[in-house]
Amino acid sequence: MEKIITGKAHVFGDNIDTDQIYPGRFVELVDPKEIAKYCMIGAKADFLNDFTRGDVIIGGTNFGCGSSREHAAITLTTAGVSAVIAKSFARIFYRNAFNLGMPLIVCKEIDTLELNDDEVTVDIEKWTITNNTNGKEAACEPISEYAMELLENGGIKNLIRKQYKNK
Repeated sequence: MEKIITGKAHVFGDNIDTDQIYPGRFVELVDPKEIAKYCMIGAKADFLNDFTRGDVIIGGTNFGCGSSREHAAITLTTAGVSAVIAKSFARIFYRNAFNLGMPLIVCKEIDTLELNDDEVTVDIEKWTITNNTNGKEAACEPISEYAMELLENGGIKNLIRKQYKNK
C-alpha cells in the first residue's frame, strides 16, 4: 500500500449513501469490472468522465450510510479510487471498505482545505492531507494497526490467506 497518495479530489457532501455510491438497480451484477462502471453515478451521473484511477473522493459526514451491501466498496476499489476522506463514515461501510483493502481516512478538518477539484496529497505516515493548489494542510485520524494490516495485505481475504499459509 502506498504511504503517499496524490490525486484529484472529487468533493461530495454529507450523507452520501450506498445507493449514491453504487445504485441498487445494478445489484445483480457480480463481475467487479462491470460493477466499477457505475461508481458514484447516483451522486454524480458523469463522475467517471472526470475521474482518473488514483483520484481521491472527499465526503462530509456519514459517508457510506444506507445498505450493508459490499457493492459500494467494490465499485470504489475496482474503479481505482485511491482513498476516501470524510468527516465520518457509516460503520458497516467503513468495515466493508477495509475488508476489501480500500483506505478510508477520517479528517474532521477537511473543510479547512477549501477543496474544489484540487489535487491533494495524503501522507499516511504523517496523517496529513494537503491541498496542493493552495498549500493548506489538515490533520487526519490515524487508523488502527489492524486496519493498516488489512490495507497492506489488500483486504481481509488476502490477510487470512497469508496467515493460513504461514501456519
